[in-house]
Amino acid sequence: MRAAGKTRSRQFWSKQLHTWHWISAAVSLAGILVFSVTGITLNHAASIGGEPQVRQINDRLSPAAQTALAGARDSGLAPLPARVARDLEAVTGIAAGGRAAEWSADEVYLTVPGPGRDAWASIDRTTGRIEAEITNRGAVSFLNDLHKGRNTGTAWFWFIDALAVAAIIFTVTGLLLLQLHARRRPSTWPLVGIGVAVPVVVILFFLHL
Repeated sequence: MRAAGKTRSRQFWSKQLHTWHWISAAVSLAGILVFSVTGITLNHAASIGGEPQVRQINDRLSPAAQTALAGARDSGLAPLPARVARDLEAVTGIAAGGRAAEWSADEVYLTVPGPGRDAWASIDRTTGRIEAEITNRGAVSFLNDLHKGRNTGTAWFWFIDALAVAAIIFTVTGLLLLQLHARRRPSTWPLVGIGVAVPVVVILFFLHL
């Protein structure tokens, strides 16, 4: 009876682990692939880096947007009025809606960084003149910034956390499955030991070489 109960328990946990293992693998597949590839591009950023493309823009707000700007606050941090933000995006392609801008008596200045790109705009409060610059550092820089979560927004922030949880579940269930099948696979624990020992040895002895 004990043997039968032990077998049923083993079968139950094996089924549960396989289920969670494949679900976590399916959920995290694309994300882990992206983060693995961008790990390589980050490690070789100096040799892969491309030439940034810089675009400078000089233009002017519409009369209606200038009126909206004139009636806005005098100093501090606050978003642009909706009409001004729409004009700015139409002229420059910079999406400024809801972003805090720096207000002074003479101008409004804001930066709109994103993954793989940087952008800034300055608007003269008297004349409505726009000066802006957009720097695009290319696809590799875009992917590297996704990897680092740099200027990627709230949704990507939570996606990284969800991906990390899925990857942890994938790893832990994989380890437990290795334990279940280790008797029939003698090389299991030596390979796991090598997988643990290599990074530890590199960290302890080779980081400064």
